[in-house]
Amino acid sequence: MSSEESTPAAAARLSDAIHEVEEAEHEFRPPVAGRVTDVVVGIAVLGLGVAALAGSLALGVGSPRAPGTGTWPFLVSVVLVVLGLGLLALTGRMHDAERFTRAGWLVLAGLATMIAFVTVISLIGFEIPAALLMFVWLKFLGGESWRSSIVTSLATVLAFYIVFVGLLAVPIPHMF
Repeated sequence: MSSEESTPAAAARLSDAIHEVEEAEHEFRPPVAGRVTDVVVGIAVLGLGVAALAGSLALGVGSPRAPGTGTWPFLVSVVLVVLGLGLLALTGRMHDAERFTRAGWLVLAGLATMIAFVTVISLIGFEIPAALLMFVWLKFLGGESWRSSIVTSLATVLAFYIVFVGLLAVPIPHMF
């Protein structure tokens, strides 16, 4: 960099360019979330942490010398509880949280379909739930065409079946 480029004029041009990028980026961001959203998210994280904490204690935490099955989930759940409390303590002071938009609801829909998948996989095997999950994600959450969604869903489940059930003999619930 020459001494001419490090002048106040160059710094001003750089500052203007950064400002333009920030304005362009801000133009496409959803509106800022309010206090209610901050509280709801804080309570959700805290609730998840407390539920995970109870589950990890039920698994058995063990001791530092002989960790139990629930040791790692216990540590993660403690972090979640602390983060949830931190979010609640900062309610109204954060201005970078975004209001829920359609994209946020798509994430929740994806999570709900994954929970349904986990619920039914042990009852009827992975083939039908996996094909339906992938189809829903592709068609309704991803906006793919009907043909692409159907073909990709079926081909992927077939590939998973061949690899995991046929070749690797992984003990997952399956129909065939």
